[in-house]
Amino acid sequence: MLDGTSRLILHLGYPTESFRAPLIYNPFFASIRLKMAVVPMGLKAEDFDAVFSGLFRLTNVHGALITMPHKIRVRDFLAEVSPNVEIAGSCNAVLRRPDGSLLGDMFDGEGFVRAMEEKGEAIAGRSVLILGAGGVGSAIAAAFAAHGVAMIRLHDSNPAMAIALAERIARHYPAVRIETGRADAEGCDIIVNATPLGMSPGDPMPIMVESLPAGAFVGDVVMKGGKTAFLAAAKARGHKIQLGIDMLYAQIPAYLAFFGLPVTDSASLRRISGAT
Repeated sequence: MLDGTSRLILHLGYPTESFRAPLIYNPFFASIRLKMAVVPMGLKAEDFDAVFSGLFRLTNVHGALITMPHKIRVRDFLAEVSPNVEIAGSCNAVLRRPDGSLLGDMFDGEGFVRAMEEKGEAIAGRSVLILGAGGVGSAIAAAFAAHGVAMIRLHDSNPAMAIALAERIARHYPAVRIETGRADAEGCDIIVNATPLGMSPGDPMPIMVESLPAGAFVGDVVMKGGKTAFLAAAKARGHKIQLGIDMLYAQIPAYLAFFGLPVTDSASLRRISGAT
């Protein structure tokens, strides 16, 4: 039960109908009797500037989860951001510190990498192809760089986006070799689809599955509908795969640590939330 001592994590975005975080966090908080709640709040883009700062004047607001369409705009309201935010250009978590200042971080990429590690995959020293250099692709690239991969190859339908992302990564992680250009999986042992391809039936493949190196690990960020056609085709050819939903569950322990809350593992979160 929530009462006057309860703390709130606001889930800010629009529309709210697809929000899944409250269905995962709140059962976990209840299971450990923590007086904390994630509260979905529909905030349209045109109202963000007028509303956001005022929300953090509420004395029991602990922080916020930030989703579309606010992940980029929120940066202008933060006192400090992590390297992940600087590289990705977007933010999906805000913590109000004791002095009232706001700290921002981005956990999409960390969730992707942690999900791989949960499957027994090593990260350091490997070579990665990331298809898509938008917000989620940038966050995943930042996380791979932070975890010590040897090479990241970036492809985007807008080449300028891939080049700009490569420059941001190089500033923070100069030891990582960065390549940009066409969607070429040769020499890569991790392939990530960070494009919207796969969200709708009939979408083309983000890359020809036949071109994937034997034994390569294949992941997707698309959460809608479970296993995408791309992942199904990759699995049929013997590749180990990772679903978009795996990234969601694996990043929540990182969020919990960021918010200074008790941490659990993704398997427990799936069980508590009824996902398994």
